[in-house]
Amino acid sequence: MWNVQSFDLDAVDSYANDPRHQGMSASRYANPARGDAVVNALDVMILGATEVGADFDVNVTTGSDGTIMGGSGGHADAAAGARLAIVVTPLATRDWPRLTERVTCRTSPGAHVDAVVTEAGIAINPRRADLFERARHAGLPVMTLEAMRALCPAPPKVPRPAPDAPVVAVCEYRDGAVIDLVRRQPG
Repeated sequence: MWNVQSFDLDAVDSYANDPRHQGMSASRYANPARGDAVVNALDVMILGATEVGADFDVNVTTGSDGTIMGGSGGHADAAAGARLAIVVTPLATRDWPRLTERVTCRTSPGAHVDAVVTEAGIAINPRRADLFERARHAGLPVMTLEAMRALCPAPPKVPRPAPDAPVVAVCEYRDGAVIDLVRRQPG
C-alpha cells in the first residue's frame, strides 16, 4: 500500500504501524514528467467537486462565490492519469448549485472527467460513448449533464469579479501551464 498524504488518524496509524504501508513523494505519485508515476496506474479515480461545468470541467479550487478553498490536492493529476475518472457531488449545497454552465475556476479539464455522479443520476462525458452504453445497458440511471443541471436551484445573485479585476491567484495545471486565474472579488 502506497501513501503520499493521509487525511485521518486511521491512515496515520496504519502508516506508522503497518510495514506494508509505504510512503512516497508527491513526485513519485503524480509528476507528469515521470512515466512511472503512480497516478498513471490508477484504474478508477473518485473525487469530489465544488462545481462541475457543462463541459465537465471541475472546480475544487474556489467556492461558487469565488472564495479560495485551497489547493487541488492532486485532482487534475488523478483525473488525467486514471483509466476511469469519476466526480461525485450533490446537485446543490446551501442553495448553491454544484452543476453550472461554467465553473468559477477550472482545476481539472473536462476532457479528463469521464462521469459525474449525483443523487439524481450519472452523467457520462459524451467523449465516452463506450461508457455510456455500458452504463445504460447495466440499467444505471444515466442522464445528460444538462438534464441534471435543470434540477439544480438557481444560483444566488452574487457579484462576480470584473474581467480586469486584480489577479489574486494563478491556477497551474499539472504540467505548469496556467489553467485559470482567480480575480479579486467585488466589495
